[in-house]
Amino acid sequence: MNANKNDPGFASIRVHSRLKLKLVSCEIFFREMEFLLEQAPHQIDVEFMQKGLHDIPTDEMAKRLQAQVDSAQGYDAILLGYGLCNNGLVGLTARDTPLVLPRAHDCITLFFGSREKYKTYFDAHLGTYFLTTGWIERDKVADELKDLSIPSQMGMDMTYEQMVEQYGEDNAQFLMEEFDDKGKNYSQITFIEMGVEPDGSFENTAREEAASKHWNFEKVSGNLTLLRRLLSGDWNDDFLIIPPHHKIIARHDEQIVAIATEDG
Repeated sequence: MNANKNDPGFASIRVHSRLKLKLVSCEIFFREMEFLLEQAPHQIDVEFMQKGLHDIPTDEMAKRLQAQVDSAQGYDAILLGYGLCNNGLVGLTARDTPLVLPRAHDCITLFFGSREKYKTYFDAHLGTYFLTTGWIERDKVADELKDLSIPSQMGMDMTYEQMVEQYGEDNAQFLMEEFDDKGKNYSQITFIEMGVEPDGSFENTAREEAASKHWNFEKVSGNLTLLRRLLSGDWNDDFLIIPPHHKIIARHDEQIVAIATEDG
């Protein structure tokens, strides 16, 4: 394990050749994680969480992740297959087991393999919507989460007739125009190829979606480095280790996340 020994969470993890770890990850990484788990040098138990957690209020997302963390007992560390994810991990607290979190605003950093590569691409391609196999095949939101989702609460999943019935015709027309314009900030779809795709069908789906919206399309090669390091215990400065009785807080700089005491 190559953890940063200056990190206050390092001392809380027993350093030996084979760790017993728990991975709590968003399901959009399913194919990538399954591929890397076969190569991981540690014993890792896995819990994949529904992608739909990103669509519900952040405090509700954090509550559900906290329940997973609290139920994980007897591990050397709990790995989080997430970024900060629109502050959905803010407040997440390590109880008796340290947490390990990549320093990333969102999952796209993890697909690119580094904060620097993602930032370079993002700055040069403003207005890009990213897709991977996980984003495409895990797009369906379970009914249990759908009712809690922000789009559902805002009425974005309602038909025009349902809006008229609930809000009146003028308001319904206004809302439909606003919802139809939700993609106005995008002009390109970029498909990130991770090397775990079974065939070209996912790329074709992304390409067809771009064509249907009259957007540009581009395919780029992703990088498994950050995900591999997460599973292998190679926790360098690209990771935050949260020691027991500390929680995750957001930072407005290149570090993205930091720790605070549980009651701080």
